[in-house]
Amino acid sequence: MLAEFGGASPRMLNLALHAASGIVIGIVAAELLPAALDGLAGWWIALAVGAGGVAYVLIETGVEQLQRRKGTDTDRTSMWMIYVAVAVDLTADGLMLGSGTAVSLAFGLTLAAGQVLADMPEGFAAVANLRENGVPRKRRIMLSASFILYCVAAALLAYLLLRGAPDSAKLAALAFAAGLLSVAAVEDMLNEAHEAREDTRGSVLAFVGGLALFILVSAGLETVLGEDLHDPVQTEAVRSGDALSPGG
Repeated sequence: MLAEFGGASPRMLNLALHAASGIVIGIVAAELLPAALDGLAGWWIALAVGAGGVAYVLIETGVEQLQRRKGTDTDRTSMWMIYVAVAVDLTADGLMLGSGTAVSLAFGLTLAAGQVLADMPEGFAAVANLRENGVPRKRRIMLSASFILYCVAAALLAYLLLRGAPDSAKLAALAFAAGLLSVAAVEDMLNEAHEAREDTRGSVLAFVGGLALFILVSAGLETVLGEDLHDPVQTEAVRSGDALSPGG
């Protein structure tokens, strides 16, 4: 809504996307990888992270090929490419949230809080890009409202598939999401930020601020929920009574 009714300068876009990238890196560094490291061998984590990165590259390649096959209506093509890019990003977010919630509800809530923080500047940038491409306001609002479907559907699908799966499969899914989000943050968000405006020291501070903000949110939720969110599998086992007894 800020981008829709308040306008967005290239400088604001640059800062917003740097902050979003910092938050995503925070999610990967402070939550996803530590959780995977607690329960998976290093080579499994490396394989899953690599698979996530490759998946993002393949998706991005498919979007680019789709763009080249579109007609000559440049404005319409740009609109749909922006829409597809955001829909793919939110689908990946949903897969991460569903996987995290399958591990434990507290862990899923933490990931959701961080992703909401990251998606706010991303949404700001998406709406600003749609405005720049001449998409009418009514259509922009309808497109924005439809984005929730991708995230919720992907989250439900991942949760239903993984809730009864072994812990190793859940943690591998988190490592996969870590690889996918890392590439998205570095190659997509930061590139878009650089295209909007040349970086300044403020851009660097926005990135670091986003990273620090997520760490504070994560620590705050851990305090409120009273659980060790960095060991979500053990937390869930304790809650369900499946943890080994001291003599077990």
